[in-house]
Amino acid sequence: MESISSFELDFIRKYVPEEDILPDEAMSGHTTFRVGGEARCLIRVSMTEQLSALLPYFREKGIPYFILGNGSNLLVGDGGYPGIMLQIGSRMNAIKAEGCHIRAGAGALLSQVAGCALKNGLTGLEFASGIPGTVGGGIVMNAGAYGGEMKQVTERVTVMDDRGEIAVLEGDAMEFGYRTSIIKQKPLIVLEAEFSLKPGNKDEIKARMEELSAMRREKQPLEYASAGSTFKRPEGYFAGKLIMEAGLKGYRVGGAQVSEKHCGFVVNTGDATAADILGVIREVQKRVKENTGITLETEVVLLGNF
Repeated sequence: MESISSFELDFIRKYVPEEDILPDEAMSGHTTFRVGGEARCLIRVSMTEQLSALLPYFREKGIPYFILGNGSNLLVGDGGYPGIMLQIGSRMNAIKAEGCHIRAGAGALLSQVAGCALKNGLTGLEFASGIPGTVGGGIVMNAGAYGGEMKQVTERVTVMDDRGEIAVLEGDAMEFGYRTSIIKQKPLIVLEAEFSLKPGNKDEIKARMEELSAMRREKQPLEYASAGSTFKRPEGYFAGKLIMEAGLKGYRVGGAQVSEKHCGFVVNTGDATAADILGVIREVQKRVKENTGITLETEVVLLGNF
């Protein structure tokens, strides 16, 4: 894979400090699967102005880019990603509560926003307390768990398009669906989201969060690196049950395995490659299709060269 050119680096350096520009950065350190080859360059974004300068340039030059949050729903190939990773994380993670509303930057962790809701006695985000992603990623995929989803609490979202223009979309314009939103269909980047919650009892909110946390520990393979639920839930079915019925519990390719604790999770047992993980995913899809006629779609985003 070609390294980033000196011309591209010179332009990026006009807006981004040198220490936040990481050419040929291994993605294994930036995804919860703990695998992945090198991105052509990773840029740690700290302000909106950087994006408004870089995105039109990338668009004009035809440079591919990907918006990275916590890397919790992403599988990057061992051959890396031949584009720019724009990481929106701890530099853009401000959280502010006002009345029954919370505004949060795209880089804020959903668990942090849920913690802010608890602190302010606001209910509605308990489901998000154990989701490992960021606000930006949560909005993009309408993240959800245990009967809750972002659609239920998102009032408005501030976005930027690939021309560097900023707009505010009301919640009903987000086209939220099962693990999708308008952000997946258009070249938009989440900058900030505002959540509308309800007053609640702090003790009850905390108890619900602890209950969900206990359920996760009991049912999910949290001791292994993974990207959470690997597959979308087919309508009328549960992916994990279909995988178990296909006889794939514990199925392995190299260091990747269908979790023995929850078959809906593909995990890295320690030394997996992206190819191993993809091998498990493809075999699961093949066997479930043969067994039931149902096509399992990945919830995990597959990116780069495998």
